[in-house]
Amino acid sequence: MQFPKIIQGGMGAGVSNWRLAQAVSRLGQLGVVSSTALDQILVRRLGDGDPDGHMRYGFDMFPFQEMAKRVWREYFVPGGKAADVPYKSTAMHTRNDSRKLVELCILSNFVEVALARLGHDNPVGINLLEKVQVVHLPSLYGAMLAGAGYVLMGAGIPLHIPGVLDQLAFHQPVEYKLSVAGAPSEMDTQLRFDPREYMETELPPLTRPKFVAIISSNTLATTMLKRASGRVDGFIVEKHTAGGHNAPPRGKTQLNVIGEPIYGERDQVNLVALKELGVPFWMAGGYNTPERVQDALAAGAEGVQVGTVFALSRESGLREDLKRSLLAQVVADKAQVYTDPLASPTGFPFKVALMPGTLSGQTEYEARTRVCDLGYLREGYATEKGTIGYRCAAENKDAFLAKGGTIEETVGRKCLCNALMANVGYAQLRPDGREEQPLITAGDGLNEAARFLAPGETSYSAAEAVDSLLGLRPIGHLQLDAHLHGAMTV
Repeated sequence: MQFPKIIQGGMGAGVSNWRLAQAVSRLGQLGVVSSTALDQILVRRLGDGDPDGHMRYGFDMFPFQEMAKRVWREYFVPGGKAADVPYKSTAMHTRNDSRKLVELCILSNFVEVALARLGHDNPVGINLLEKVQVVHLPSLYGAMLAGAGYVLMGAGIPLHIPGVLDQLAFHQPVEYKLSVAGAPSEMDTQLRFDPREYMETELPPLTRPKFVAIISSNTLATTMLKRASGRVDGFIVEKHTAGGHNAPPRGKTQLNVIGEPIYGERDQVNLVALKELGVPFWMAGGYNTPERVQDALAAGAEGVQVGTVFALSRESGLREDLKRSLLAQVVADKAQVYTDPLASPTGFPFKVALMPGTLSGQTEYEARTRVCDLGYLREGYATEKGTIGYRCAAENKDAFLAKGGTIEETVGRKCLCNALMANVGYAQLRPDGREEQPLITAGDGLNEAARFLAPGETSYSAAEAVDSLLGLRPIGHLQLDAHLHGAMTV
């Protein structure tokens, strides 16, 4: 079987959008869209009036048109909202979401994958965070309705996702256990989704996507193969140098002089032992040059996953002003990345690009009024009444304490949900007139992205990045090929 040598990382929220995934998959590599907060991104695209018409095109491809009409009527703003008007808000997700929220999840994931698949016949993947559990089931179904070829998942241990994919392929009811802190064994914590409650017409079986787990240890790889509820088709071995959420160091966490987690020999993956498992794998975290791609292939990998290089490409969803500023730092070799052990409410270390005008500094962040109104990283917990409540260490401190949290858990925590939406141009406007500010994540090798710029150029395309990684163009001396920048066929 032919596997891609380059997997474009699934960077949320909205950085790995359909445009970027389409550009990479067109070249025969694996373009990946991020599923994170796609329902909110769709709401805000429609709130802006769908200026380029692509959401309308995606809606028209959806197999259940009554559902599509309901969502469109609810969120589309003709001509776009006024600049001084906030985006429309939705309820935060819970174990028992309303039909309206479930339909929004199905449709948003369908549209993103469907648009990424236009103009070529190659697979497109979708990336999910295991930590964002409450939206898994309808999101996966929407992506599968659109023909997603791969599902990639990290930030946790997704043992039950392979079996979910098996069942969804036949439109069967599925369940997924929600992690609930302090839940007694008898508490019902299952997430449930029955596709037939949402189907408006009979459909043939769907193609079951290949499932690729993102891992950081041999133990996790072995666990996935032994205990997963269905077939595991591959692994992405992600080192702690990668952007976004990193796996915590194994054992007791120790910090270096600037407060970053220290990783050691126990955090290294034994690639010889991994290869003996007989499952395809890709390397991630610093594999952003042709030489490093060749190193991965020589170690037995099928190829590499690359994120930061694509996040800075023209097609990514990262806001253009942020992209330009970050690339200027990169060219000057002054970009800095800090592994923040506290920023993410998940408790996982999170890579932060230190940039003026963003919430990368704690002083800037403390000036923000704590509010949690998106809630993707909320934790489920068992209440004294025997129900499931939801809390986030980055929410209002008094509210968090009232829900059984501790003040220590709130220290240094940042609202990633709202910041990541601001990264891609969908910052929420607050009642006091302030806009939510961005917080950019990138891998440790951020400054190496300068090598992808042609002399005299200030940007590069995803196609140029792919060709450079494959050694088809000398890095730093890229030549534009017009045929790689054709118009999208919509």
